[in-house]
Amino acid sequence: MTRHAARTAATLALLLIAVAFAGPFLWVLLASVQPEATLAAAPALTFSLDNFRAVLTWETIILPLINSIVISGSTAILTVVVAGLAAYPLSRYQLRFRRPFMLTLLFTTGLPVTAVLVPVYAMFFRFNLYGSVPAMVLFLTASSLPFSIWMMKNFMDGVPVSLEEAAWVDGAGWFQSLRAVVGPLMAPGIAVVAIFVFVGQWGNFFAPFVLLDAPEKQPAAVTVYTFFSQYGQVAYGQLAAFSILYTAPAVVLYVAVNKYLAGSFSFAGSVKG
Repeated sequence: MTRHAARTAATLALLLIAVAFAGPFLWVLLASVQPEATLAAAPALTFSLDNFRAVLTWETIILPLINSIVISGSTAILTVVVAGLAAYPLSRYQLRFRRPFMLTLLFTTGLPVTAVLVPVYAMFFRFNLYGSVPAMVLFLTASSLPFSIWMMKNFMDGVPVSLEEAAWVDGAGWFQSLRAVVGPLMAPGIAVVAIFVFVGQWGNFFAPFVLLDAPEKQPAAVTVYTFFSQYGQVAYGQLAAFSILYTAPAVVLYVAVNKYLAGSFSFAGSVKG
């Protein structure tokens, strides 16, 4: 196959993938402005915002979004702090069991959270934690740590040790060097881990659905059930409007930090020869 033919085939494959992803988004946009939308939503000359007015209530979208922000944000912050403290000795010290520990972390990243929800559910009931948002945040943090520690360690490896040695000569301890030297230099990596965890928990459905008992505590990922009636009828228009409002914070967050995350680590001039 010639280079031109290979490039054409790759372009066609990418276009096919783009169409496959754009199709559902186009349906959501069309259905959100059609009050009587069905699965066969089609372009229309007129549109209405009735679906958005119907879902823009405290119980339907505002409180669930607040819960999602609290749960996802708390999980992301705790995960970044714990993963950073755990990754530091793995990156800086020659530990005896570092390789087996890293391989164990890599293995646990492939375990689905749903596989441990049943014993976690029993444990929550045993210790009277069922329905507790802080307890669920701790569980989500624990489930996010393996991959986050792995990522944080790789980012931390890119920070020259000589910069910390200079801080040690000035009398700084390991925590001070981590906070004042390593942390600022690997800020893009920290942001990547935080956004990865935040977006992952933003779309988490099973853990809040199983571990939270009250509707006023559940995030927006769970309240999507309110658009499915017990007789199998679905309010497609309101569901589409809810989906747009639900995904908007994650999209805004990505756009806001996209330019920041696009920058790479730059240590030029930090280490003098």
